[in-house]
Parts: sequence; C-alpha cells; structure tokens
Amino acid sequence: MGALFIDADACPVKAEAERVATRHGWTMHVVSNGGLRPSRNPLVQTVIVPEGADAADKWIAERCGPGDVVVTADIPLAARCIAAGARVLRHTGEAFTEANIGQQLAMRDLMADLRAANPLGAGGGGKGFTKADRSRFLEALEREIRAAQRAG
Repeated sequence: MGALFIDADACPVKAEAERVATRHGWTMHVVSNGGLRPSRNPLVQTVIVPEGADAADKWIAERCGPGDVVVTADIPLAARCIAAGARVLRHTGEAFTEANIGQQLAMRDLMADLRAANPLGAGGGGKGFTKADRSRFLEALEREIRAAQRAG
C-alpha cells in the first residue's frame, strides 16, 4: 500500500488530504520545519525536520517511490519525486508528470531570472487559492490514489 507525503509548510489542503488518505487507509506523512499542529489521526505522521534549506524536500524525496503520492508546489522536489516513481500533485490538483516536469522546471528558472532582473522588485505574488482549486485538488488526489492502488 502506498503512502501520501505532504510538503506541508505552505500547503492549504492538509485537512482535505487527511480525509482522502484516511478513507483509503493510507499513512500520510506531513513534513515541515515545525509550527504545525499534529493530527490525532493514527494514520497521520507529523514529521518535523531540522531547520535548513530544503530539509523537508530532502526527507520526502528520500522516502517516496512507486505507489506513493506527493503533494507539493515545489517544482524541484516534484522532479525528484517523479524520478523516484511517485505520483505528484500541486495543491491546486494539477499533476506533475514525466511529460511536463521539464517544462515546469524551465519556466521556474525563467521566472526566477526575470524576477532577479527587475531592479524595482515590482511584481505580484501568485493568485489566491479558491474553492474551485480545493475541489480540483480533492478530485485529483482521489484519482491519483486510486491509480497508485491499481498500479501496485
């Protein structure tokens, strides 16, 4: 049986992911640098990693594999998880796949270069998280867990 890994520091769908994982009897690893309230659910493992750059990402990437599902918005982490054989979703429900991860990494690098070239630091953050995003995430997570179960 697979496991669900949540890159939790800025994840707005932890509660939704817990409900879906529990319904399927999956262990869910909620990985962060701290500051999260642990769940009382015995299927949810709260993992606090040491402070430091990408410690949570490293923990997840070293443990996920075929049959697992990872939820993250971190594109380099998504690439590592895909390489390990895991299925990967953004919290909006968008899937990272072998077919699109190269383009996602290239776009991330391009945007970082554009932000660095902006001397005034102008530019906005991302768009807000909506109910539609939450709904898409729930549908996508259900689909990915079922696909992982069929493949396993």
